[in-house]
Amino acid sequence: MKIFLTDGTTTGFYTAVFDSYRENGAVITSRKNMQLAFDTEIVNVAADAEKATRVRNKLDKLDRYAAGDVDLALRSDDSLKEQTSFEYIKLIVKSGRAVRRQLSVPAVIEMSEIIGRVTGELHKMKGFLRFMETESGALYAPYAPDNDITDLIAPHFKARFGQQRFAVHDVKRKKAALCDGKTWFMAEVGDADIYISEYEKIFEDLWRKYYVSVNIGERPHEKQMKGYMPVRYWKFLPEKNGFYDDKT
Repeated sequence: MKIFLTDGTTTGFYTAVFDSYRENGAVITSRKNMQLAFDTEIVNVAADAEKATRVRNKLDKLDRYAAGDVDLALRSDDSLKEQTSFEYIKLIVKSGRAVRRQLSVPAVIEMSEIIGRVTGELHKMKGFLRFMETESGALYAPYAPDNDITDLIAPHFKARFGQQRFAVHDVKRKKAALCDGKTWFMAEVGDADIYISEYEKIFEDLWRKYYVSVNIGERPHEKQMKGYMPVRYWKFLPEKNGFYDDKT
């Protein structure tokens, strides 16, 4: 069995599809910490724009929305995202048309589930993401999403905030969407030292006090709260930061 190891980019993935398509039982992945069988051969794939374009063009001819499906799937934290996308592409090529409605086919089911988790988190973050005002007046929102969605969520906040400067910081992937009030762009960033404004400190303190005052200790509802917002997001919420540390 051959495992085609990619660099994790979309171009690298499509290059691997090109190189491995006629290999029987080929596997595509970007994971470097795998347990390998004795008969496994690792093929390191060098991203090739020409090969990637040829695969993408073929896919567009058969299903103009398929590349969008693959893009969403490759943003996932699912360890099988590349292989699932590969099987999905092979099914489209074999069928000669779109297959997303074939919901009894395993490859389609798996692809749909991966995409659903990505779009679901994207939808949640539009409501859950919390911004704080910095000393400079810009708004800053740190978060650690399961999936790579920062460039997808940025247009929503640009439309919402208008000419306000802001930053959406994915602390797990060390990247951020930065907006200067006119345009937004993606940037690689490290750990950020953020100094919040005095107004923000006062507001957060009031918000914590309000949260404690409306919480009824005799009637805990943690299960319901976790259903609305997973615990892994709590550390970025002022009212939760430290409030349930001993229970998470």
